[in-house]
Amino acid sequence: MSLAPRAVLVHRRTEYEELLARHGTHGQAAFFLAARGRSADEVRERHDRARRALAAVAAAVPLAWRQTRVERADLDRFLFGPEDVVVVVGQDGLVANTAKYLAGQPVVGVDADPGRNPGVLVRHRPADARRLLPHAAGPGTAVDELTMVAAATDDGQRLLALNEIYVGPPGHQTARYTLDAAGGDDPGPEPQASSGVLAGTGTGATGWLRSLWQQRSSALALPGPAEPRLAWFVREAWPSPTTGTRRVEGLLGPGQDLRLTVESDRLVAFGDGVESDALDLTWGQTVRLSVADTRLRLVT
Repeated sequence: MSLAPRAVLVHRRTEYEELLARHGTHGQAAFFLAARGRSADEVRERHDRARRALAAVAAAVPLAWRQTRVERADLDRFLFGPEDVVVVVGQDGLVANTAKYLAGQPVVGVDADPGRNPGVLVRHRPADARRLLPHAAGPGTAVDELTMVAAATDDGQRLLALNEIYVGPPGHQTARYTLDAAGGDDPGPEPQASSGVLAGTGTGATGWLRSLWQQRSSALALPGPAEPRLAWFVREAWPSPTTGTRRVEGLLGPGQDLRLTVESDRLVAFGDGVESDALDLTWGQTVRLSVADTRLRLVT
Protein backbone atom coordinates (compact mmCIF):
# COMPACT_ATOMS: atom_id res chain seq x y z
CA MET A 1 0.00 0.00 0.00
CA SER A 2 1.50 3.31 -1.09
CA LEU A 3 1.85 6.18 1.33
CA ALA A 4 -0.38 9.21 1.07
CA PRO A 5 1.45 12.24 -0.33
CA ARG A 6 3.25 14.44 2.16
CA ALA A 7 3.21 18.19 1.73
CA VAL A 8 6.56 19.63 2.79
CA LEU A 9 6.17 23.36 3.40
CA VAL A 10 9.52 25.10 3.04
CA HIS A 11 9.86 28.58 4.50
CA ARG A 12 12.47 30.83 6.04
CA ARG A 13 12.60 33.09 9.05
CA THR A 14 11.40 36.58 8.31
CA GLU A 15 13.47 39.69 8.91
CA TYR A 16 11.22 40.48 11.86
CA GLU A 17 11.89 37.09 13.47
CA GLU A 18 15.61 37.54 13.00
CA LEU A 19 15.42 40.99 14.62
CA LEU A 20 13.54 39.57 17.59
CA ALA A 21 16.10 36.77 17.95
CA ARG A 22 18.88 39.37 17.99
CA HIS A 23 17.27 42.11 20.10
CA GLY A 24 14.80 40.22 22.27
CA THR A 25 11.70 42.43 22.12
CA HIS A 26 9.67 44.36 19.58
CA GLY A 27 10.59 47.62 21.31
CA GLN A 28 14.31 46.98 21.09
CA ALA A 29 13.99 45.94 17.44
CA ALA A 30 11.97 49.09 16.70
CA PHE A 31 14.63 51.26 18.37
CA PHE A 32 17.37 49.56 16.33
CA LEU A 33 15.49 50.14 13.06
CA ALA A 34 14.50 53.72 13.90
CA ALA A 35 18.16 54.60 14.48
CA ARG A 36 18.73 53.53 10.88
CA GLY A 37 15.78 55.37 9.41
CA ARG A 38 13.54 52.33 9.06
CA SER A 39 10.11 51.52 10.40
CA ALA A 40 9.42 48.43 12.52
CA ASP A 41 5.79 48.57 11.40
CA GLU A 42 6.76 47.92 7.78
CA VAL A 43 8.98 44.99 8.77
CA ARG A 44 6.24 43.59 11.02
CA GLU A 45 3.68 43.96 8.24
CA ARG A 46 5.82 41.91 5.84
CA HIS A 47 6.27 39.29 8.57
CA ASP A 48 2.50 39.08 9.00
CA ARG A 49 1.97 38.67 5.25
CA ALA A 50 4.51 35.86 5.12
CA ARG A 51 2.92 34.07 8.08
CA ARG A 52 -0.59 34.46 6.62
CA ALA A 53 0.65 32.97 3.35
CA LEU A 54 2.18 29.99 5.15
CA ALA A 55 -1.01 29.44 7.16
CA ALA A 56 -3.17 29.62 4.04
CA VAL A 57 -1.04 27.02 2.26
CA ALA A 58 -1.06 24.73 5.30
CA ALA A 59 -4.86 24.96 5.47
CA ALA A 60 -5.11 24.04 1.77
CA VAL A 61 -3.30 20.70 2.16
CA PRO A 62 -5.81 17.87 1.50
CA LEU A 63 -7.01 16.21 4.70
CA ALA A 64 -5.84 12.76 3.57
CA TRP A 65 -2.26 14.00 3.15
CA ARG A 66 0.47 14.24 5.71
CA GLN A 67 2.26 17.54 6.10
CA THR A 68 5.36 18.95 7.73
CA ARG A 69 7.35 22.16 7.71
CA VAL A 70 11.06 22.82 7.31
CA GLU A 71 13.00 26.05 7.61
CA ARG A 72 15.69 26.95 5.11
CA ALA A 73 18.39 26.62 7.76
CA ASP A 74 17.41 22.96 8.29
CA LEU A 75 17.22 21.87 4.65
CA ASP A 76 20.60 20.14 4.68
CA ARG A 77 19.40 17.92 7.55
CA PHE A 78 15.91 17.18 6.24
CA LEU A 79 15.14 13.88 4.50
CA PHE A 80 12.81 14.32 1.54
CA GLY A 81 10.80 11.27 0.47
CA PRO A 82 9.75 10.15 -3.03
CA GLU A 83 6.07 10.77 -2.22
CA ASP A 84 6.62 14.40 -1.16
CA VAL A 85 5.05 17.42 -2.79
CA VAL A 86 7.36 20.32 -1.91
CA VAL A 87 5.66 23.68 -1.41
CA VAL A 88 8.09 26.58 -1.16
CA VAL A 89 6.44 29.60 0.46
CA GLY A 90 8.68 32.62 0.11
CA GLN A 91 11.00 34.15 -2.46
CA ASP A 92 12.44 32.86 -5.74
CA GLY A 93 15.78 32.24 -4.04
CA LEU A 94 14.18 29.85 -1.56
CA VAL A 95 13.20 27.55 -4.44
CA ALA A 96 16.83 27.49 -5.57
CA ASN A 97 17.99 26.79 -2.00
CA THR A 98 15.59 23.82 -1.85
CA ALA A 99 16.22 22.35 -5.31
CA LYS A 100 19.69 20.99 -4.50
CA TYR A 101 18.23 18.60 -1.91
CA LEU A 102 15.54 17.08 -4.14
CA ALA A 103 15.43 14.06 -6.39
CA GLY A 104 12.59 14.73 -8.81
CA GLN A 105 9.82 15.66 -6.36
CA PRO A 106 7.34 18.22 -7.75
CA VAL A 107 7.80 21.75 -6.42
CA VAL A 108 5.08 24.36 -6.06
CA GLY A 109 6.47 27.88 -5.65
CA VAL A 110 4.16 30.20 -3.68
CA ASP A 111 4.94 33.92 -3.53
CA ALA A 112 4.58 34.97 0.11
CA ASP A 113 4.87 38.68 -0.68
CA PRO A 114 3.58 39.46 -4.19
CA GLY A 115 5.07 42.57 -5.72
CA ARG A 116 8.42 42.25 -3.96
CA ASN A 117 9.62 39.14 -5.82
CA PRO A 118 10.19 38.69 -9.57
CA GLY A 119 8.06 35.53 -9.39
CA VAL A 120 10.27 33.53 -11.77
CA LEU A 121 10.15 30.47 -9.51
CA VAL A 122 7.41 31.37 -7.01
CA ARG A 123 4.71 31.62 -9.64
CA HIS A 124 1.58 31.08 -7.57
CA ARG A 125 -0.42 32.88 -4.90
CA PRO A 126 -1.41 31.32 -1.55
CA ALA A 127 -5.04 31.17 -2.71
CA ASP A 128 -3.98 28.87 -5.57
CA ALA A 129 -2.72 26.15 -3.24
CA ARG A 130 -6.07 24.40 -2.72
CA ARG A 131 -6.39 23.82 -6.46
CA LEU A 132 -2.71 23.16 -7.17
CA LEU A 133 -1.76 20.62 -4.50
CA PRO A 134 -4.00 17.71 -5.62
CA HIS A 135 -2.87 18.41 -9.17
CA ALA A 136 0.81 18.40 -8.16
CA ALA A 137 0.54 14.88 -6.74
CA GLY A 138 -1.17 13.43 -9.83
CA PRO A 139 0.49 11.44 -12.61
CA GLY A 140 -0.18 14.07 -15.26
CA THR A 141 1.36 16.97 -13.37
CA ALA A 142 2.32 19.81 -15.70
CA VAL A 143 5.84 20.89 -14.82
CA ASP A 144 8.71 22.88 -16.20
CA GLU A 145 11.85 20.75 -15.95
CA LEU A 146 14.64 23.17 -15.18
CA THR A 147 18.28 22.29 -15.77
CA MET A 148 20.60 22.07 -12.77
CA VAL A 149 24.40 22.16 -12.48
CA ALA A 150 26.48 19.54 -10.65
CA ALA A 151 29.92 19.58 -9.07
CA ALA A 152 31.62 16.24 -8.42
CA THR A 153 35.04 15.73 -6.83
CA ASP A 154 37.47 12.88 -7.36
CA ASP A 155 36.85 11.68 -3.78
CA GLY A 156 33.08 11.28 -4.23
CA GLN A 157 31.72 14.57 -2.95
CA ARG A 158 28.77 15.95 -4.93
CA LEU A 159 26.86 19.20 -5.02
CA LEU A 160 23.82 20.36 -7.01
CA ALA A 161 22.54 23.87 -7.70
CA LEU A 162 19.72 25.43 -9.68
CA ASN A 163 21.38 28.76 -10.57
CA GLU A 164 25.15 28.39 -10.43
CA ILE A 165 28.09 26.78 -8.70
CA TYR A 166 31.09 28.86 -7.69
CA VAL A 167 34.55 27.35 -7.26
CA GLY A 168 37.15 29.60 -5.71
CA PRO A 169 38.79 30.87 -2.54
CA PRO A 170 36.69 31.09 0.64
CA GLY A 171 37.89 34.66 1.21
CA HIS A 172 39.56 37.27 -0.99
CA GLN A 173 42.71 35.36 -1.85
CA THR A 174 43.68 34.21 -5.33
CA ALA A 175 42.50 30.82 -6.53
CA ARG A 176 45.16 28.75 -8.28
CA TYR A 177 44.21 25.71 -10.31
CA THR A 178 44.57 24.05 -13.69
CA LEU A 179 41.50 24.39 -15.88
CA ASP A 180 40.59 21.84 -18.54
CA ALA A 181 37.50 22.65 -20.60
CA ALA A 182 35.66 20.17 -22.77
CA GLY A 183 35.13 20.91 -26.44
CA GLY A 184 36.72 20.33 -29.78
CA ASP A 185 38.38 23.75 -29.89
CA ASP A 186 39.84 23.46 -26.38
CA PRO A 187 43.57 24.26 -26.43
CA GLY A 188 44.17 21.93 -23.49
CA PRO A 189 44.79 22.33 -19.75
CA GLU A 190 45.81 25.79 -18.58
CA PRO A 191 47.19 26.86 -15.18
CA GLN A 192 45.19 29.88 -14.01
CA ALA A 193 45.11 32.39 -11.17
CA SER A 194 41.77 34.12 -10.66
CA SER A 195 39.11 34.99 -8.12
CA GLY A 196 37.14 31.89 -9.02
CA VAL A 197 35.07 30.12 -11.65
CA LEU A 198 31.30 30.23 -12.08
CA ALA A 199 29.23 27.67 -14.01
CA GLY A 200 25.49 28.21 -14.27
CA THR A 201 22.21 27.29 -15.89
CA GLY A 202 19.61 29.21 -17.84
CA THR A 203 17.77 29.90 -14.59
CA GLY A 204 20.96 31.41 -13.19
CA ALA A 205 21.47 33.41 -16.37
CA THR A 206 19.22 36.11 -14.94
CA GLY A 207 21.51 36.75 -11.95
CA TRP A 208 25.20 36.38 -11.09
CA LEU A 209 26.01 34.60 -14.35
CA ARG A 210 24.43 37.35 -16.39
CA SER A 211 26.40 40.04 -14.58
CA LEU A 212 29.66 38.38 -15.65
CA TRP A 213 28.33 37.95 -19.18
CA GLN A 214 27.47 41.65 -19.36
CA GLN A 215 30.71 42.83 -17.76
CA ARG A 216 32.83 41.30 -20.47
CA SER A 217 30.37 41.95 -23.32
CA SER A 218 30.45 38.23 -24.02
CA ALA A 219 29.22 36.89 -27.34
CA LEU A 220 28.15 33.59 -25.74
CA ALA A 221 24.49 32.68 -26.20
CA LEU A 222 23.32 32.09 -22.65
CA PRO A 223 21.14 28.97 -22.23
CA GLY A 224 17.42 28.98 -21.45
CA PRO A 225 16.15 27.57 -18.13
CA ALA A 226 15.13 24.20 -19.61
CA GLU A 227 18.05 23.82 -22.02
CA PRO A 228 20.57 21.12 -21.02
CA ARG A 229 23.48 23.55 -21.33
CA LEU A 230 25.65 25.52 -18.95
CA ALA A 231 27.65 28.71 -19.35
CA TRP A 232 30.88 29.19 -17.42
CA PHE A 233 33.12 32.17 -16.72
CA VAL A 234 36.47 32.70 -15.04
CA ARG A 235 36.42 35.74 -12.76
CA GLU A 236 39.35 38.17 -13.09
CA ALA A 237 41.88 35.77 -14.60
CA TRP A 238 45.43 37.01 -14.08
CA PRO A 239 48.13 36.56 -16.76
CA SER A 240 51.62 35.80 -15.48
CA PRO A 241 54.69 33.81 -16.56
CA THR A 242 53.04 30.69 -15.10
CA THR A 243 49.30 31.36 -15.51
CA GLY A 244 47.26 32.11 -18.60
CA THR A 245 43.95 33.56 -19.75
CA ARG A 246 43.26 31.66 -22.97
CA ARG A 247 40.04 30.09 -21.69
CA VAL A 248 37.90 32.35 -19.56
CA GLU A 249 34.38 31.49 -20.77
CA GLY A 250 32.52 28.74 -22.57
CA LEU A 251 29.48 26.52 -22.88
CA LEU A 252 28.94 22.94 -21.73
CA GLY A 253 26.43 20.54 -23.21
CA PRO A 254 25.30 17.07 -22.12
CA GLY A 255 28.27 14.78 -21.50
CA GLN A 256 30.75 17.65 -21.32
CA ASP A 257 32.43 18.97 -18.19
CA LEU A 258 34.75 21.67 -16.91
CA ARG A 259 37.58 20.28 -14.77
CA LEU A 260 39.57 22.21 -12.19
CA THR A 261 42.58 20.67 -10.45
CA VAL A 262 43.31 22.60 -7.27
CA GLU A 263 46.73 24.20 -6.80
CA SER A 264 45.85 26.21 -3.68
CA ASP A 265 45.85 25.13 -0.05
CA ARG A 266 42.07 25.39 0.05
CA LEU A 267 39.24 26.23 -2.33
CA VAL A 268 35.51 25.79 -1.88
CA ALA A 269 32.60 24.97 -4.16
CA PHE A 270 29.11 26.11 -3.23
CA GLY A 271 25.82 26.50 -5.04
CA ASP A 272 23.26 29.30 -5.22
CA GLY A 273 25.07 31.46 -2.70
CA VAL A 274 24.78 28.99 0.20
CA GLU A 275 28.34 29.16 1.53
CA SER A 276 27.44 27.18 4.66
CA ASP A 277 26.91 24.03 2.56
CA ALA A 278 30.14 23.96 0.56
CA LEU A 279 32.58 21.34 -0.66
CA ASP A 280 36.11 21.77 0.69
CA LEU A 281 38.80 21.29 -1.96
CA THR A 282 42.48 20.84 -1.17
CA TRP A 283 45.70 20.71 -3.16
CA GLY A 284 45.63 18.16 -5.95
CA GLN A 285 41.90 17.49 -5.88
CA THR A 286 39.89 17.69 -9.08
CA VAL A 287 36.32 18.97 -9.31
CA ARG A 288 34.14 18.53 -12.41
CA LEU A 289 31.30 20.88 -13.30
CA SER A 290 28.61 19.55 -15.63
CA VAL A 291 24.92 19.45 -16.45
CA ALA A 292 23.23 17.53 -13.62
CA ASP A 293 21.23 14.37 -14.18
CA THR A 294 18.59 15.75 -11.80
CA ARG A 295 16.19 18.48 -12.87
CA LEU A 296 13.92 20.72 -10.85
CA ARG A 297 10.28 19.81 -11.57
CA LEU A 298 8.50 23.12 -11.07
CA VAL A 299 4.71 22.83 -11.16
CA THR A 300 3.09 25.18 -13.65
